[in-house]
Amino acid sequence: MEILHHPDAPQAVGPYSQAIVTGGLVFCSGQTPLNPATMRIEATTIEEQTRQALINLDVVLSARGLGLQDVVKTTVFLKNFADFQRMNAVYAVVFGTHRPARTTVEVSRLPLEALVEIECIAALRG
Repeated sequence: MEILHHPDAPQAVGPYSQAIVTGGLVFCSGQTPLNPATMRIEATTIEEQTRQALINLDVVLSARGLGLQDVVKTTVFLKNFADFQRMNAVYAVVFGTHRPARTTVEVSRLPLEALVEIECIAALRG
């Protein structure tokens, strides 16, 4: 088992790793829309927050030379399911033609009052 850490991704706000590599897969902890430079959520809309959460995941994956194109499964946690269509529009643009498996659920609350949190599993190359 290998612990991944990328200094340009938001630092963990609890006792967990940004990602773990095991069995040919990378398990990324959920990313909220934290700005890594300030460790604050600066985006206010679901679109901006979704984009930032996905950027953060991409940075974490880059610690192992991977990117969003290597993602095989995501889980999206939404504070309000009424935001689904707007989150989904950004998600579709960011992933392009790549379509990993996905689960989306509404939760009552997210860390730091985020509107969205996204976790993923990626496959190692080769």
